[in-house]
Amino acid sequence: MLNKKQIRFCLDEMGKMFPDAHCELVHSNPFELVIAVALSAQCTDVLVNKVTASLFEKYKTPEDYLSVPLEELQLDIRSIGLYRNKAKNIQKLCRMLLDEYDGIVPRTRDELVKLPGVGRKTANVVMSVAYGVPAIAVDTHVERVSKRLAFCKWKDSVLEVEKTLMRKIPEDEWSVTHHRMIFFGRYHCKAQNPQCPDCPLNEICREGKKRLKKMEVIKND
Repeated sequence: MLNKKQIRFCLDEMGKMFPDAHCELVHSNPFELVIAVALSAQCTDVLVNKVTASLFEKYKTPEDYLSVPLEELQLDIRSIGLYRNKAKNIQKLCRMLLDEYDGIVPRTRDELVKLPGVGRKTANVVMSVAYGVPAIAVDTHVERVSKRLAFCKWKDSVLEVEKTLMRKIPEDEWSVTHHRMIFFGRYHCKAQNPQCPDCPLNEICREGKKRLKKMEVIKND
């Protein structure tokens, strides 16, 4: 596990690499964001943005999503994985927003996770991006980077990873760190073929050291 000084080094280096890291899901308000994040489960942001470009032109409000048959909404998002379930959840989410929140996306995690199709990760993204509430959303990139760098333990659950990061990172850096770790994992420390030879964190990354050593052995064979 990294110590406080090493964690600070990692955060600073990721900040240098990705100073402008941000949410890449295109949206113009909290409602569009919660729809986009719900669609992004097991799907890339690039594909979601392609779908929402036309989706957000057609549907502006919760009422709009409820004004069409479920089958029509499914067709609108059919290029996205799990589109049938996602379409059902979107309509249920819209109904709950109208019935319980006057059509406004709530600000708290407890309220957000009650919405159909919204888990803790989605809630944290909405809180952080839409409302500026400090939060760390642990997606596949954040989890992978956290474990490779030994911010946390390999066996930790997603919730344990989140709590560990919240404990070890200053609260006023939670949101920006979340975005920088996503960019670091998405564009540098990739699931396949991570860019270890060019990584500024090699000196403290246990996984990087292993990979570089293996690469050296293969090279010398």
